[in-house]
Amino acid sequence: MLLAVAESSVFNPDVRLLSAILAVTLALVHLYSGKLRFLDATPRSIWLSIGSGVSVAYIFVHILPELSQAQETVKETLDGGFAFLEHHVYLVALIGVSVFYGLERAATLSRQRNQKAGNGDVTEAGVFWPHIASFAVYNALIGYLLFHPEEPGLKSLFLFFFAMALHFVVNDNGLREHHKDAYHKKGRWILAAAIIVGWVIGSGTEIHEAAIAVLFAFLAGGVVLNVLKEELPEDRDSRFWAFALGAGIYAALLLEL
Repeated sequence: MLLAVAESSVFNPDVRLLSAILAVTLALVHLYSGKLRFLDATPRSIWLSIGSGVSVAYIFVHILPELSQAQETVKETLDGGFAFLEHHVYLVALIGVSVFYGLERAATLSRQRNQKAGNGDVTEAGVFWPHIASFAVYNALIGYLLFHPEEPGLKSLFLFFFAMALHFVVNDNGLREHHKDAYHKKGRWILAAAIIVGWVIGSGTEIHEAAIAVLFAFLAGGVVLNVLKEELPEDRDSRFWAFALGAGIYAALLLEL
């Protein structure tokens, strides 16, 4: 199934154009979400909590069941070392969680060191660049998957786009808090460009269904961690009801469609 999606995306000019438009739109989300000043508030904006709920619902209701199916398919198509990796796609999701947890801790500790040194509540340059580079790879992966969605059809493409657009708004809020002016001047442009780069790579590349499974597994782990680290800290004063509302409505939509 997944391989068929890759082929249909490459050879269908309408899907190609639409995915390009959606990639550009996601890039614009990074460039302009900072202008939504009502999101910078305590208690946490209900819109950020709703967006977090939507992102998590998409992963748990739409992506994880696909990973289970993909794991069975991969087991029948690959052998050797790759078979071991692809047979354990959930380990790849765990790697995604671990990688972005490590990045978050590094950024938090860097801010604390700068505060103690009297340099302000902002990350050090030595942390900013690895942090942004990692999210650039993350964004390039999302741009790539816009061209190679896990299911055929416009419905799947739009569901992925909508969930990722809200997810980017949530991510931007956290990255601006960590990196302040450096993110506004450099980081957001790098992340916006990464989406386009990922789409360009995807538009010229046909990949095996097993590779798609791995990419989605890593993305699933990254999304879950990046959402929860924004919602769980006590100082966020997050709105649980808004998170639950976003997750519930989008989960119901996914199940209905």
